[in-house]
Amino acid sequence: MAKIIPFKAVRPSRDKVGLVASRSYEDYSRKELKAQLRFNPFSFLHIINPGYKFQHEVSGVERFKLVRNRYLEFKEDDTFIKDEIPSFYIYQLNTRDHSFCGVFAGASIEDYDNNIIKKHEDTIERREVLFKDYLKTVGFNAEPVLLTYPDNDNIALVIKKTTSQRPEYEFATPDKSVHRFWLINKKDDVETIRREFKKIKTLYIADGHHRSASSSLLAKELRSEDNNQTGNEAYNYFLSYMIPESELRISDFNRMIKDLNGLTKEEFLIKLDEFYRIENRGEELYQPTKKHHFSMYLDDDFYSLYLRKSVYNFSDALSTLDTQILYKTILEPILGISDLRNNKRISYGYGNQHSLKMKDLIDKGKFKVGFSMLPVTIDEMKLIAEEGLKMPPKSTYIEPKLRSGLTIYEF
Repeated sequence: MAKIIPFKAVRPSRDKVGLVASRSYEDYSRKELKAQLRFNPFSFLHIINPGYKFQHEVSGVERFKLVRNRYLEFKEDDTFIKDEIPSFYIYQLNTRDHSFCGVFAGASIEDYDNNIIKKHEDTIERREVLFKDYLKTVGFNAEPVLLTYPDNDNIALVIKKTTSQRPEYEFATPDKSVHRFWLINKKDDVETIRREFKKIKTLYIADGHHRSASSSLLAKELRSEDNNQTGNEAYNYFLSYMIPESELRISDFNRMIKDLNGLTKEEFLIKLDEFYRIENRGEELYQPTKKHHFSMYLDDDFYSLYLRKSVYNFSDALSTLDTQILYKTILEPILGISDLRNNKRISYGYGNQHSLKMKDLIDKGKFKVGFSMLPVTIDEMKLIAEEGLKMPPKSTYIEPKLRSGLTIYEF
């Protein structure tokens, strides 16, 4: 049964929250990042990019220590405050075309280790260790793991009651999104949420596999150093944002490849014919409407590719996944791409408009061929996790994407 806890969040003061909260660091172009650091002294980006203060690039342990220093400065200046009462926190994000509402909480490392919190992606060990060392040095976590749970009426009632009141925070961002934030610290409401999550057999990681794996590594290390541990230490939990399955949004990742692996266009199409019924759609922007149907763009033309199911072996949940089918029938055997994480001949794009972006990049000669497919569904993602399998990298682009620095979990 899932165990979650309320916690005393460190968070921005009400008057500065819109200035503090930032998008993910990787989401900024160099020009945007420079502008934020230059003109917004309250941005959380100053904490995770601490070398800016000295106009000097820093990395490794030196950077981790400076992150810690910038964080303490934000607390000393009262840019950050710490709650006195352990709370759950509701965060509502309204974008131009979707609304998300979930709960910040501490999720159990024990549940993660015991597979009550299930995974669907592989992680890279060196990244796990690097982020574990980072967490140990800075002493806080500001990047929540996105967990999803089956819709629950009792949790929904607490959220509805809380969100009918004036929010603690309410601010807009330049992408025309509106952000609202409430505290849940009344005893009855806290206990209702804890009790209802105890009834849930399984939580699923939607986004944040490396962050959760690193938190598990850190807990093991700190337990080995702590002779007086009780099991209730903060390091036995990790910062999570819990969202009901019905509100999770999954988009597809397209694949773009720089060459045809030495094949001519005609040779490539003949090899494709073994596994697919191929139809040239010309300049028509073809988008798949069914599973196991793919769109391909090559030499100014779109193609529809329909899998020949009679020649493909469906053996488990992974084998039915379109990203895996594409990998096993085209990317690996024909285009010679075995390592999807590190091969520089392949690139990825996501979102509803990316087919047009993919076409533009191929027309400009940056790539030779591109593929798109329907997004993975939440049921497919759960089934992969239940069977202990792992999706190919870049199989899902999952929303919501959360602001950094909105709630911070200390340990």
